Amino acid sequence: RFLLMNTENIKIDNSLIDKHIDFVDKWIDSKFQNSLKQYTAALDKYEINGATKILYSYVWNSFCDWYIELTKNRLYNSENEEIKSAVLTRAINHFDNMLRMIHPFMPFISEELWNMLEDRKEGESISIAQFPQTDTNKINKEAENKMEFVQNIVTSIRNIRGEMNIPPSKKIDAYLKTKTLETEQINYIKTLAKIDNLEFGSEIIKPKASASSVIKNCEIYIPLEGIIDLSVERERLSKEIKRLEGALIGVEKKLNNERFVNNAPSEVVEKEKAKKSDWEKSLEKLKTILGDLS
Repeated sequence: RFLLMNTENIKIDNSLIDKHIDFVDKWIDSKFQNSLKQYTAALDKYEINGATKILYSYVWNSFCDWYIELTKNRLYNSENEEIKSAVLTRAINHFDNMLRMIHPFMPFISEELWNMLEDRKEGESISIAQFPQTDTNKINKEAENKMEFVQNIVTSIRNIRGEMNIPPSKKIDAYLKTKTLETEQINYIKTLAKIDNLEFGSEIIKPKASASSVIKNCEIYIPLEGIIDLSVERERLSKEIKRLEGALIGVEKKLNNERFVNNAPSEVVEKEKAKKSDWEKSLEKLKTILGDLS
């Protein structure tokens, strides 16, 4: 629906297919080719379950969850009609190839959607369309690494928003302690994570009253003053910490009771152990967050 809706205002032009390429285009090409390679190998071995998992991961995690969102950034924020046309044309072509991969498992819906695309002749069927061909030259580890870095940063900032009850629509500032970040990456991070001001560098110092997160090659700081009511949040966290500490005392008494451990069914004992482990991790996380607010 998103792709077809935009074809009403943006021209599809296959002569632009290789123009205005950025690292996201290289990344989705690489993910597609890797997925196609694994998918066809699984089908050749009649590993049907494996093939569907590979296909699902590409369609849901790569194409829908990230690529479409990143495509919106260029379609809506660019004033250059040729760039919009190139971006949408590539997206439609990816969707076309994706439907061809899906067709063996979902023949009816893939046929219906495929015939909604442009330039279909009457009576033409996806069932006789050429299956996508593997091109290992398009597998690009550098582009995948760049994209993985963006994904990790955006996911971490979104997690901080959730933990701190920051409204998804509210613009925030972010400080990234990292050596390298390219302009293209910055633009996508600011859009996807709703960042107003983003600063980065290896000498970045954690601002006062900031939530923080650590990922590979980067420390993330989100200043909270003026974003949330710090006193209310501290009180909420303190109450939750006390509640968890009380719950842990209860479960530890159970696990320290030899009669319970020796006589209760093993699955009940394991459930209590899992509870204890989960609560300890949650407690540690909450204490870290509370410390960030001081």
